[in-house]
Amino acid sequence: MPRRKVQQLVEEAKQLPYGERAELIEQLIAASAQDIDPAVEKAWGDEVMRRLKEIEDGKVQLIPGEVVAAKMRKILGRE
Repeated sequence: MPRRKVQQLVEEAKQLPYGERAELIEQLIAASAQDIDPAVEKAWGDEVMRRLKEIEDGKVQLIPGEVVAAKMRKILGRE
């Protein structure tokens, strides 16, 4: 699809009420999800299960969200 056409669609979508924009976004994401390669989806599922097992077995230590947020603020210079 030509770039101009995409930009036209974006501008039209911006004119929609919030709820309709949200619905459009949801439908576009759902349609995109149908294009996911089943092998890739399985690989991600396997990775999630592997990481979950590492957590449950105590092989990895989770970092509290507040600690991560503080580190990010420091990196971004927003302490």
